Amino acid sequence: MNPFHQWVGTNIVMEIAGKKQKEGILIDAGLDILVLYSKEKFFYIPLVHVQSIKSSARQEYELVNIPDVPIHHQTDSISYRKMLENAKGRFIELYVTGNNAIHGYLTSIMNDYFAFYSPIYKTVFVPLDHVKWVVPYPDNTTPYALQPHCFPVSPVTIPLSRSFEQQCKRLEGNLVVFDLGDHPDKIGLLERVESSKAEMKNANGETLLWNLQHLKTLHVPGLS
Repeated sequence: MNPFHQWVGTNIVMEIAGKKQKEGILIDAGLDILVLYSKEKFFYIPLVHVQSIKSSARQEYELVNIPDVPIHHQTDSISYRKMLENAKGRFIELYVTGNNAIHGYLTSIMNDYFAFYSPIYKTVFVPLDHVKWVVPYPDNTTPYALQPHCFPVSPVTIPLSRSFEQQCKRLEGNLVVFDLGDHPDKIGLLERVESSKAEMKNANGETLLWNLQHLKTLHVPGLS
């Protein structure tokens, strides 16, 4: 039995990895994902990042007043991968690292990462394990109020590998940005990828070795 099922319909406070806290009503609970409704948004939160939940002192929401979930699943139980599959092509807010979310839509889902198109960063590769939450946009709304024609139908212009490490290796020799450039040492020339490590040179020409398991996003400036 899923221990989170007893919390469905309850107003809760949720602690999420990265010292993040969300408060709202628990809408659904799968084996690896929770769905929280808070501040007129649906948060799809992978369970691996949920540290704790407790009852909220504020009984702000009731299930009968909650709108229909924006991402439907065709089976009895929701799952993280099914949610991503059903979200493909839909505008979403994606929170991974730092204080900023990225906005756009999912284009492809591979073994352990997916490709995401953002009008700001263009194509971003995101390991599945690092997604803190996904928030679908309401119908008929777009990021930054852009017109739909501003978003290409097939934005990824390079072949996709099965794993995140293989995709990083495919990009050897390119200038890349890890983790949306939250640190200067995560911007530079990707020289070699091997054994889950990425060797790169920063702007000062220093060589750094990064553990791929701790890198949350990858994008290549200029790559649509």
